[in-house]
Amino acid sequence: MSSTPYDDVFRTLLTDCTELMIPVVNEIFHTDYTGNEKIRLLQNEHFIQMPDGSKQERITDSSFEIMSGNTCNIKCKKRYHIECQSFEDGSMVVRMFEYDTQIALENRELTPDTLTVSFPDSAIISLRHTSHTPDKMNINILTPGGNGSYNIPVLKVRQYSADELFEKHLFFLIPFHIFVYEKDFNEIEQNDEKLKKLEAEYTYITKHLNEASHAGILSEYTKAAILEMSCKVVKHLAAKYKKIKKGVNLNMGGKVLNYRAKDILNRGRAEGEEQTKIQIATKLLTCGNDIKSVADITELPEETVAKLAEKI
Repeated sequence: MSSTPYDDVFRTLLTDCTELMIPVVNEIFHTDYTGNEKIRLLQNEHFIQMPDGSKQERITDSSFEIMSGNTCNIKCKKRYHIECQSFEDGSMVVRMFEYDTQIALENRELTPDTLTVSFPDSAIISLRHTSHTPDKMNINILTPGGNGSYNIPVLKVRQYSADELFEKHLFFLIPFHIFVYEKDFNEIEQNDEKLKKLEAEYTYITKHLNEASHAGILSEYTKAAILEMSCKVVKHLAAKYKKIKKGVNLNMGGKVLNYRAKDILNRGRAEGEEQTKIQIATKLLTCGNDIKSVADITELPEETVAKLAEKI
């Protein structure tokens, strides 16, 4: 199955801000990790043996271990596998079992007469759940020696309010919060009052991310990454809705890019890097910032910025 922009955002956040996954694991599996544990990202490329003998590559969204110490100071390892699902196609549970089996085989214990495999704790993060989406998926395994089963819980992003995301420190899910409003895009685009409410929601989110950063809960880098990934999701999900895209990005994306632009420009200015300014200007324009504000931030001539805008 081909990757989506939302898969890319998921993997980028996992790679760049790995620690954000711990509250998500706590929410899904009802664990009580403190946030001081270490996460080790595991191989996400797997090869599935097909009936004709060929091999097909499968890329998981996330495969990782959380390592923590117990009372004996012996490190405990727990393996997890979480997939981000943007569309329901009826085959997700099959793919999850394929991935889980491959992960288990890659971490097998083998003696001359025994193969031992340990399946990861697996879950699905659903971006577009429906009334038919289950709270968990079940896998039953029938073998000659006995039967077994395990559940795959489903976290439904659209069930969470912005307040809940902050209360539970589910910062990882913030870039996907726009999915809550997807079904109402047509109405929001045509209704200024509803558009203002959506913009206010993202002003609220940005404000609380800033507060979390100032309180030391998030680093400036992590905050910037969350905002930038939010900008990327909105850009794709609301591609046909100019008012929504511009309104959300100006209240959210514009601010983070301004922050990152200034940071990069401060370093680039000493080196006299004109190309750096052009790259930043392009990013700002892509997220809906107007030519004049981009010119002010990057200190590029408005004519130069206008030419860049024509190419986007």
